[in-house]
Amino acid sequence: MNKKVKFEDLGLIDYKKCWDYQEGLFSRIIAIKSNNRKEGKKDITNNYLIFCEHPHVYTLGKSGDEKNLLVNNNYLKSKGVDFYKINRGGDITYHGPGQIVGYPIFDLENFFTDIHKYLRLLEEAVILTLKEYMIEAERSKGETGVWLNAKTKKARKICAFGVKSSRWVTMHGFAFNISTDLSYFENIVPCGILDKNVTSLQKELGGEVDVEEVKLKLKTHLTNLFNLEII
Repeated sequence: MNKKVKFEDLGLIDYKKCWDYQEGLFSRIIAIKSNNRKEGKKDITNNYLIFCEHPHVYTLGKSGDEKNLLVNNNYLKSKGVDFYKINRGGDITYHGPGQIVGYPIFDLENFFTDIHKYLRLLEEAVILTLKEYMIEAERSKGETGVWLNAKTKKARKICAFGVKSSRWVTMHGFAFNISTDLSYFENIVPCGILDKNVTSLQKELGGEVDVEEVKLKLKTHLTNLFNLEII
């Protein structure tokens, strides 16, 4: 099992360009695994962890409802906001500057074959990162993601998740609001959930946040939880 993971921080990158890049890495891993089964080989598959930010964009998962986008195409064009229907799970979400978007492209057969465990460990990495800022975060029963005050009327999501997997290979991932302009969430029903709000680390702390510092803490927790060897 190969626990080496190539880490890349792509900075601010167009959503479609990054999606295509993910698809290329994902497809290469799938091809190696298919060939291994066909030819009886044991070629090693690689793993990747991408951090980035995107210009303003809304994405709708394959099981999502387009009615959860509350504005029309003309409005999106006037604001310079992109919209894509994509092949991950989940409903609609927003990506934009000030958000850590993480795309783990892992062959889970290098780690464990359990999608539920995979998602819970991703959530745990965010929860532990927030704990370093004295913020108590948690899960919300039946709703993937990381929340604050999940069991109260003040429930608010700080990190959204949406993944795709095939033959135990993952892509897409999570969006962790750091200094995100939360007004963009007003144009959607985030993740299709009507009665809960969205927040950011900056809003919760009431002051500026060093995004690079958060990235480092988050990467460290992902490394420890998944027992990764970052290269």
